Amino acid sequence: MKTDITNEVHVKLLVDSFYKKAIADESLGHIFTDIAKVNWEHHLPVMYSFWESVLLGKIGYSGNPMENHFKLNEKITLTSDHFNTWKFLFIQTVEENFEGEVADLAKDKARSIADLMFYKIHNHYNSSGIAEAKK
Repeated sequence: MKTDITNEVHVKLLVDSFYKKAIADESLGHIFTDIAKVNWEHHLPVMYSFWESVLLGKIGYSGNPMENHFKLNEKITLTSDHFNTWKFLFIQTVEENFEGEVADLAKDKARSIADLMFYKIHNHYNSSGIAEAKK
């Protein structure tokens, strides 16, 4: 039987497993490796902290993921297909490893975060969440 997401070890498993899938995915992998050129030694601990704050209420994450994605979108247009693939892989990873209330929350949060990010990127919001005039 699968367990729920209840601690930092579970979050690390979720994040690590997800990124293995994302990097291997033909539509997403090149974005991480070739375009964003992600420094994994830096990025993974940030993602652990982010998801620990979202799922476990742990204080410690500080960052602005919107700003990073706005900058990335300037290099490559992040499409609905990219976001849908991201959501699919994240939810699949949760379902393969966990079940329970927090696992369900992880799936819901992933959907809402990705959907909001896509909306803001493509509706000319700035990194502070303020609508800007379309050019």
